[in-house]
Amino acid sequence: MNVASESFAVDVRDLQVRRGTHRALVDVNVKVGRGSITGLLGPSGCGKTTLMRSIVGTQIVESGSVTVLGKPAGSADLRRRVGYVTQAPSVYLDLSVTENVSYFAALYGRRGSAVADTIAAVGLTDHARNAASALSGGQLGRLSLACSLVGDPELLVLDEPTVGLDPVLRAELWEHFRTLAARGTTLLVSSHVMDEADHCDELVLLRDGRLIAQLTPGELRDRTGEPSLENAFLRLIRTSTGA
Repeated sequence: MNVASESFAVDVRDLQVRRGTHRALVDVNVKVGRGSITGLLGPSGCGKTTLMRSIVGTQIVESGSVTVLGKPAGSADLRRRVGYVTQAPSVYLDLSVTENVSYFAALYGRRGSAVADTIAAVGLTDHARNAASALSGGQLGRLSLACSLVGDPELLVLDEPTVGLDPVLRAELWEHFRTLAARGTTLLVSSHVMDEADHCDELVLLRDGRLIAQLTPGELRDRTGEPSLENAFLRLIRTSTGA
C-alpha cells in the first residue's frame, strides 16, 4: 500500500463514477486527514452521496482509486472500522431504541455503558424504551446515527445527519462530533447548509460532480473576500465556471 495513502484516513484519486449516461463524479481528488472533521458541501445532486458511497465501498466506480484507512474502499477489514449514516434512517422499526443500539453494539463487540452513553449523546434517553416505529423523522435520524456511533468507528461518514433537527440539537451534535474528532475519530459530514461549514476543519466543495476546491473555512473566505461562507461558495462557483 502506498505510504502516502496510509497517512490519510481517506485518499481519493482521479475518481470517476458513471450512472447510466450521467457522469456522477468526474476526476475527483480528495484527501481527508485523520482525526479531523471534513465537510462535504454543495447543492443537492452535486455528487456528495455518490462520493460517500464510494468511500464506504457501496458504489461501483468506473475508474480511479479510493483508499480508506490504508485499505481499498469496501475491504472486509474496514467493516468494523468505518461507520456510515445514510440520509434514510437504517433501523429496525419493530425494535425499541435501546434494542436497536444494543444490536449494533453487539455486532461491533461493544459492551458496558456504550449503549446508554450513545443514546444519551444523540438526545434519545427519554425515548430509550420506545419502538422505533413511534419516533418522529428527526428522532429516527438520531437513532440511525446512534447505531453507527456505538461501534466507535475510526472513520464516521455522515450523509446530512442534521436534516430536520432543531437548532439546539444540531449544536449539541456538532459539539459531540468535535469531541469525537479530538479523540482521534475522522468524520466526513455532508451538508447543503453552509452555516455548518464553520464547524469543519476542512471543506470539500462539489458542483455538478466536480471538485471545486478543498480548503479550510478561513481559506475560502480569504480567497473570495466574502465573510459569509454561503456567499463565498457562490463566488467560488461563479469564478470556477466563468459565470
